[in-house]
Amino acid sequence: MADRTILHCDLNNFFASVSLLSCKTLIGEPVAVCGSVEDRHGIVLAKNEIAKKYGVKTAEVVWEAKAKCPNLIILPPNYKKYEEYSKAVRKIYERYTDIVEPFGMDECWLDVTGSRLLFGDGETIANRIRKEVKKELELTISVGVSFNKVFAKLGSDMKKPDAVTVISRENFKQKVWPLPVGDLLFVGKRTAERLNRVGIFTVGDLTLADDATLKKLLGKNGIELKNNALGLDETPVTPYTDDYLPKSVGRSVTPKNDISDYETVWKIYVELAEDISRQLRKKGLTATGICIHTRTSSLETKETSKTFKNATDCSMTLARRAMDFFKSTYDFSKPLRSVGFRAINLRPKTDTAFQVDLFGNTLDEDREELIEESIIKVREKFGKSSIKRAVSVDKET
Repeated sequence: MADRTILHCDLNNFFASVSLLSCKTLIGEPVAVCGSVEDRHGIVLAKNEIAKKYGVKTAEVVWEAKAKCPNLIILPPNYKKYEEYSKAVRKIYERYTDIVEPFGMDECWLDVTGSRLLFGDGETIANRIRKEVKKELELTISVGVSFNKVFAKLGSDMKKPDAVTVISRENFKQKVWPLPVGDLLFVGKRTAERLNRVGIFTVGDLTLADDATLKKLLGKNGIELKNNALGLDETPVTPYTDDYLPKSVGRSVTPKNDISDYETVWKIYVELAEDISRQLRKKGLTATGICIHTRTSSLETKETSKTFKNATDCSMTLARRAMDFFKSTYDFSKPLRSVGFRAINLRPKTDTAFQVDLFGNTLDEDREELIEESIIKVREKFGKSSIKRAVSVDKET
């Protein structure tokens, strides 16, 4: 069977590039897109190539970026514009294939296997797309071309900006195996550190690692990472459709002041849970897991998850589960800059069986479900602000 042809298209410095289209007088200047400093979101979200040369990094606070680049120009984010350009780029991709899988707002995988007879090989298609995006939208992209998704993603990272990199069955050992293991998709910073501690520093080292060692170190994910390094990834490109089911639903917030008590976290969780619950109901999903997110004032980020016996889409049940788990994992030895949580382990509600255990522990959840249904009906008839949880009212007064 012939290899697939997979592209990974990554828009270069997307937020900064789109923002500069509305401020062309700033082209040639170091520019960063940052959240509102007044609202405590003063973190670099994106930067252009010039700012990058000064050492400005995504996710660092504004004062750190300005210390490196005193003449750095700060622009506010414009998410409506980003969404507009993201959709416009996908329209260009869809000229070549209808198998397009978004990976965030600025990245997509494309399966162009069936398009080769019409448009040429993968590299030819990649260059056509790159030139059309540049001409029509004034944006640049880096494209990786390979026989699987993992290597296509790696290829788009290897040469930036405005470039095409081909990783083939014939050259992947020479191109991929010498790279740091942290460059491989799904190998985050902590995973790379754990692999480094047992002598695995490159992607090639990972291919030689003993399966038992990897499984002990990383569980089944260790074996999957090794298979990816060996070029064995067969994950299909999955188009996003209206009936697409997300793997998680969540939100996080960064208040104006650091968070230093459980009461504030509870008020935030109740608000977030209502939005998460609404999204779950819209998709007809329930969740059996919670993943809580914390970020300290020194930008130390942590996510921890827990699985529960019963699935739910009830906002108060989600909020309580998140809060109970938060209390068991965080003691406020450091104040928090932001908090949030995600509903995980999602499944269709039609597949969910609710069971009452020997002690009837789900009765409270059933009662909450009835209350929630009543609240939803009132809001549908009289508007969202017509009925509020007491904890939300306290927050406003």
